[in-house]
Amino acid sequence: MNETAFKPDKKIIILLILTVLILILCIIWTVSAFRKPESRKVLIIQDNQIIQEISLDSAENQEFKILSADGGWNLIRIENHEICISDADCPDQTCVKTGVLRSENLPVVCLPHKLIIRFAEEGEIS
Repeated sequence: MNETAFKPDKKIIILLILTVLILILCIIWTVSAFRKPESRKVLIIQDNQIIQEISLDSAENQEFKILSADGGWNLIRIENHEICISDADCPDQTCVKTGVLRSENLPVVCLPHKLIIRFAEEGEIS
């Protein structure tokens, strides 16, 4: 009986290595994207200008409207020390669908109204 040793194809080995590397990169990205912020201070930015600074630790439950230059608006809600855009008059509603701001790497953004809500970086808030 002739026994031949199993020799894996080089293409299969390369494909397996690439798959493992991609999996590792996806895990690293997921962990970093959903990393909890060091700061609980939030910046509301419109047209590249900081229009409001909020400390979520001391903020009371509230809602307020931010008007844009084009006449549009976003309704911001702070509830249980979390912030989100709860309503807006933009057509796609992506900012509303984003939900609560949770990660320092994933801000809440409304492109039509040029509005960004994100955690402040250290030393960024006065």
